[in-house]
Amino acid sequence: MTGSRRAALAVFGAWLAGAAWAGAQVYRGGTDTVLLNVTVTDATGRFIPDVNQDEFQIFEDNQPQAITVFSRDPQPIALSLLVDASTSMEQRLPIAQDAAIGFVRRMKKADLAQVVEFNSEVQIRQDFTGDPGALEAAIRRLRASGSTSLYNATYIALSGLKRMKATTPSELRRQAIVILSDGEDTTSLVTYDEVLDAAKRSEVIVYAIGLRSKEPVSRRVGGYNEAEFVLRTLAQQTGGRAFFVDDAAQLQAVYTQIADELASQYLIGYSSRNTRRDGAWRAIVLRSTRANTAARTKAGYFSATR
Repeated sequence: MTGSRRAALAVFGAWLAGAAWAGAQVYRGGTDTVLLNVTVTDATGRFIPDVNQDEFQIFEDNQPQAITVFSRDPQPIALSLLVDASTSMEQRLPIAQDAAIGFVRRMKKADLAQVVEFNSEVQIRQDFTGDPGALEAAIRRLRASGSTSLYNATYIALSGLKRMKATTPSELRRQAIVILSDGEDTTSLVTYDEVLDAAKRSEVIVYAIGLRSKEPVSRRVGGYNEAEFVLRTLAQQTGGRAFFVDDAAQLQAVYTQIADELASQYLIGYSSRNTRRDGAWRAIVLRSTRANTAARTKAGYFSATR
């Protein structure tokens, strides 16, 4: 790492340390309990709300696990709404703002959300609140300028959600990030690998919305447009979804799909049969045995360490 990058990251770390978040680690329902937010759909993508506990199978590193927690009632949510306000969004930002406002208006009374604007910088326009009016006002204040610090914004959102205080089961919240961006990261201090690692170590579901540009693709990774590759991978690893649209008018429908999914999730938990505390990655496979349905959750987790 160069001296300039080390210094820049130190400044960024100091910013995180000074952010207005405090509290303990998220309550996990027991030291060895793995909690999963699960979405079940049929072949047409319709959400299925009535799958029974005995219709799910969980495997950790190919070993079957016994379900110990099961609920069809979604927990309240703590959500970070990230909106790209770079210069390239200027013409489409008003439509994006209207779509995001429609999303926050669908929040439940017990839900909390924050609004994060990112361009060359990252600004928390509204910290966590359950007041839709305050969230709407924050979204209305977004103004397009500068370039794109997608990784910085995502890392900051992950760090903020990690610090959400929950010390009892009654305070337990699902955690999610909804990202809207129209291009590749160009100015972040944090790297993609660092953001992906932080996401995999979190309890956060990432939903990503890519608003495609008509400009030529500049870089590719593994055959993908780089921006789409990044958004798709973050969503897949955390159990969320990635959406890509060509027209800003489609954003309202996408935000509606995300809101419907968050309102239709199951909470499923198990006590891992692997008692080693080695910090290793453990892959999770979750299946619905009901015909013509598919279950989706995060790809795995890192075990605790001694």
